[in-house]
Amino acid sequence: MKTVDLRSDTVTQPTPAMREAMMAAPLGDDVFGDDPSVNALQAKIAALTGKEAALFMSSGTQSNLCGMMAHCGRGDEYIVGQNAHTYRYEGGGAAVLGSIQPQPLVQDAQGRMQLADVEAAIKPDDPHFARTRLLCLENTWNGHPMPAAYLDDMTALARRRGLALHLDGARVFNAAVADAGPGGDVFAALRAITDRFDSVSVCFSKGLGAPVGSALCGPRELIERARRWRKMVGGGLRQAGLLAAAASHALDNHVYRLADDHALAQRLAQGLAGIDGLRVRSAQTNIVFVDVADGRGPDLLAHLERDGVLATGLIGLRFVTHLGVDAAGIDHALASARRFFGGAHQTAAGTRGHAVY
Repeated sequence: MKTVDLRSDTVTQPTPAMREAMMAAPLGDDVFGDDPSVNALQAKIAALTGKEAALFMSSGTQSNLCGMMAHCGRGDEYIVGQNAHTYRYEGGGAAVLGSIQPQPLVQDAQGRMQLADVEAAIKPDDPHFARTRLLCLENTWNGHPMPAAYLDDMTALARRRGLALHLDGARVFNAAVADAGPGGDVFAALRAITDRFDSVSVCFSKGLGAPVGSALCGPRELIERARRWRKMVGGGLRQAGLLAAAASHALDNHVYRLADDHALAQRLAQGLAGIDGLRVRSAQTNIVFVDVADGRGPDLLAHLERDGVLATGLIGLRFVTHLGVDAAGIDHALASARRFFGGAHQTAAGTRGHAVY
C-alpha cells in the first residue's frame, strides 16, 4: 500500500487538473506587476475575503510577516497567543526583522485568549512601553474553528482600544467549512470571518492543495506597504503565474471538498478513540491530536512509519487529513495502531516529521 502521509496538509501533490491549469497559465513578470495569472488570483482572493487588495506571497510565514510589518513600526507591539503560529513557529521574524515586540498571552485548549488578559496587556501611551498596535488571531487553531462570539468580543475590544486586527488564516477555509455546516454557503461563512479583520493571510498550500503560496488581503494602502516589505525579504517573484494558477484552481475546485477531509478526520478520531492506550484530544476539522499512554508516543510513531503511516509527535501525536488521503488510508492507519497496542512494541528509532506546520 502507498504511504499514508498524515504529517500535514502541506504534503499534498498537485492534481492532474491543477497541473494542466499551471501549464496553461499566461505569464508575465510579477515584480513589474504584469503577470496576468498572479493579478487574477489576487483579485479573486481579495473579493472572496471582502478586501480591497491582495498580494501573492511565497508562504504563510512570509504573508504574516509582511502583514505585521505593514501594520507596525519599530518599537510597536502585537498581542498574540503564546502558542499561536505567528509567535511560536515563524522564527521570531516580526521581532528579528521588524523590531516588533510580541506580547504573548495564555491560550486555553481551544486556542482562545481571555478578553480580560488582552485588555490588560494593552500598554498605556507612555515612552516606557512599546506601543500596542495590533491584535493577531488564528483560525483554525490546532484544528479548532474560532467561535463567532469569541471573534466578536475580540473585534469589539480591538476597535474600542484602537488596535488593528490581523488574522493568520492559514486554514481559514477549513474554519469556513465548519462554520457553514453541511450544505451551507462556505464563501458566505468565509466573509463572516474575514469581515472582522483589517488583514487576513490565506494559505493555498495546505488543505486547498496548491504546491506553493499564500496571500495577504487587506486595504490597498496596507497591501502596498506589504509589497515593499515582500521585496525586502526576498519575496519578489518573476513568472509566478504558474503557482498562482494552481492557487486559483484550488479556489475554484477544492474549497467544498474540505468537508471530505473533515469527515476522514472524524473517521480516524472515532477509530483511535476505541483503542485502549490512546486518548483523542481534539478533532474538529482536519486535524486530530492524540495522547499516548505511558510515554509510548515515539514507539507508536516508529511502528506507524514501518507500516507506511506518517504522523508528527511534537505536541502529542498529530494526524492531518487532506486530498492525498482516502478512507482506505485511514483504515490502514487504524489497523496499524491497533496492531501496536495488541502486540509487542519496539523502541523508536529514526522517526521523522516532528515540526508543526
